[in-house]
Amino acid sequence: MHGLTIGDVAKQADVHIETLRYYERRGLVARPPRSWSNYRLYPEDTVRRVRFIKHAQALGFSLKEIKELRSLRAAPQTRCTAVRERAVAKIRGIEEKIHALQAMKKALAKLVAERALRTPITACPILESLDADDGDPTFAA
Repeated sequence: MHGLTIGDVAKQADVHIETLRYYERRGLVARPPRSWSNYRLYPEDTVRRVRFIKHAQALGFSLKEIKELRSLRAAPQTRCTAVRERAVAKIRGIEEKIHALQAMKKALAKLVAERALRTPITACPILESLDADDGDPTFAA
């Protein structure tokens, strides 16, 4: 029986063994056959598949989205536009996150800039604004 052990795949793909097992449980990597000594023996293309997963994660795709991308790739009738649509949606999501992070940074910078440094912790306006009942620390105090 030929194939790569879990350690070989993990090393070549630069992931932890537990990551590989997790991908198996999530259905992103097929459960490999076992050798007569009960070792998992992965096909050679498993390394490429794991690298694909890691690259897609680095671009912000969730494991669910990556599974969808893999299934699109497996369907020969699928056009590249289906993948492009998902990439465009991912870009929109990233832009929304950037906007939200910029608003958070602005609100936090405002709190930091406007508050006295010598205030005792029991009257710290920053902590009080986070405790505000309205749920929005940017407008409290």
